[in-house]
Amino acid sequence: MANENSSSQFSLCNPSWTQYLTGLYVAVFLGGVTGIFCILFVLVKMNSRSVTTTAVINLVVVHSVFLLTVPFRLVYLVQKKWYFGLSFCKMVSAMLHVHMYLTFLFYVGILVIRYLIFFKRRDKVEFYRKLHAVAASTAMWVLVLVTVIPPLLTQYGTHGDYNDTRCFEFQEELKEKYVKIINYAVVIVVATIAMALLAVQVSVLVATGKKLRRAWLSHQEFWAQLKNLFFIGVILVCFLPYQFFRLYYLQDHAPKALCHPAVMYNEIFLSVTALSCFDLLLFVLGGSRWFKKNTTNFLSCLSCC
Repeated sequence: MANENSSSQFSLCNPSWTQYLTGLYVAVFLGGVTGIFCILFVLVKMNSRSVTTTAVINLVVVHSVFLLTVPFRLVYLVQKKWYFGLSFCKMVSAMLHVHMYLTFLFYVGILVIRYLIFFKRRDKVEFYRKLHAVAASTAMWVLVLVTVIPPLLTQYGTHGDYNDTRCFEFQEELKEKYVKIINYAVVIVVATIAMALLAVQVSVLVATGKKLRRAWLSHQEFWAQLKNLFFIGVILVCFLPYQFFRLYYLQDHAPKALCHPAVMYNEIFLSVTALSCFDLLLFVLGGSRWFKKNTTNFLSCLSCC
């Protein structure tokens, strides 16, 4: 009887938001898997010693691990009951946050490398050997496992009394002062870095425009900067809305009842961060001749108006 009431409460909060989340995660899963398969064909042709290529490969790993958890979210949204135990729920719940921040870090790494290439007038930045790239990636993942997994297993979801048939409802964690402080610090750091990257990219685009003048549409350097703008666009569209809403959520509305509107909005903003899984698919499409041709025609039409 308790489980029936729990399931009913889940669906009666607001059926429309569960439908939205279900549709979004289905799209994320299909788009993310398609993007991974597409980028694998591109990576075969890329320089394996390139630092950028190494970062993209690790980005594929991050997306792949996260996408493995998406079907469990979909089962919960459809069945309105969690069947896989509270410990696995914590892991799946935390994975969305881990995915967001690791993706953000790889974006930052890729952009910093590209800016170094631009400002130092270098053709590329690469490792001396393929083994060095493997070693760097391995060291990075060991660091992630050492710094993320222990706190996840020992601290996450331990400050409240949670039902093992319900999942992704860890609002009680925000009662802890140190959890709030960490959240505020992360929001400030992410927003500051995003704005700094945007400012640098604008200055790079201005410098590139002055350098190339009317030949910019046919120059490879312009398309390279356009890819940079793509990564920043994903950060601004997918990551920052959640970070800014988090400030509001932490200030006046945590912790709260399950059906409080702020809880649902927080879950929706958090789900939007998963749309970053489309980046690999868009990255492949962005490098295609069809995209370049149509973008060139569109920008040429704008310049003629």
